[in-house]
Amino acid sequence: MDVSTKGVAEDLAEEQLPCVRKNVSVIIVSYWTGPLLVRSVLSAMRQPEVAEIIVVNNGNWSNAIERLSALAGDEAGKLRIVSGHGNVGYAGACNLGAKAATGRYLFILNPDAILPDRAVAELLTEAALFRGDWVLGGKLINPDGTEQAGSRRSPLTPWTAFVELTKLYKFAPRHPYFRRFNMHQDPCPDITVPIPVISGACMLMKRETFFSIDGMDEDYFLHVEDVDFCLRLRNAGGDVFFAPGVSILHYKSSSRTNRLRVEARKAQSLVRYFWTHFRKPYPKLFLLLVSVFVWMAFGLKAVGILIKRALSLLGIRAKSGRSGLERARSITSKHISR
Repeated sequence: MDVSTKGVAEDLAEEQLPCVRKNVSVIIVSYWTGPLLVRSVLSAMRQPEVAEIIVVNNGNWSNAIERLSALAGDEAGKLRIVSGHGNVGYAGACNLGAKAATGRYLFILNPDAILPDRAVAELLTEAALFRGDWVLGGKLINPDGTEQAGSRRSPLTPWTAFVELTKLYKFAPRHPYFRRFNMHQDPCPDITVPIPVISGACMLMKRETFFSIDGMDEDYFLHVEDVDFCLRLRNAGGDVFFAPGVSILHYKSSSRTNRLRVEARKAQSLVRYFWTHFRKPYPKLFLLLVSVFVWMAFGLKAVGILIKRALSLLGIRAKSGRSGLERARSITSKHISR
């Protein structure tokens, strides 16, 4: 075998057997995440293919990062902390983590997402069949085992947003023109399939793929950056895949953040996304209408949040169960005490 043929054979072997090397950089963006951050990091450390876990610290309690290193034990060498930049938003923090990463593959993981054993190996095995640029996501599940909204999605357009906001899907749920954005209520496929959009809570890709489209768009401070990333990758000729055989437990509401600000950021990002990508194919009047509906929806949510806060101050609490943060504390304390 000559040198050139040997090189091709080695590259092919690496594609077919990616699990034999520690070539994955896990990027976790944390902003006042709470106790679940520890469990998420430890779940990533248990993956043999992971060379490093990069925690981008957008803001946390003073002892949170030290506690991470202490609990990591012998695997603490895998842990890298990127700090000192303040809260630059989720997209900006992902870009910081990607620039600091050294692995061939980047695995963006939410700080409240827990990887099962062999999750990375199974995702890499699926990815070995792909060619060109791609991004792969697993199946996000709720604590009760059901598939989570956002795990797999149809294309987000001004029309699909209008259908969601006006609940037109209730009038003709099976009509293709009234398809919902989130596809978690559709039958789940049995094998890995192409999908228009996956969640930014779990994204595996080659490092060069991430930078081929200049990473995440930092103009999205929070929310929609993953939808935008998938759209730009597909427009550039890349592929987006969903692997239903890999289930990732994903908790929500674990960060101690101002819900009004979060909802406002979401509305702002949605409007920016529509005007960035759909200014030409859609009439401006319709884009304005959708933008109004987005901000109206935010207003209704804001009123609901403020009413709950007022009732709470009066000592009246809705019996809606424990918050995500309280559940996270309970779960993490049990995990550590074992």
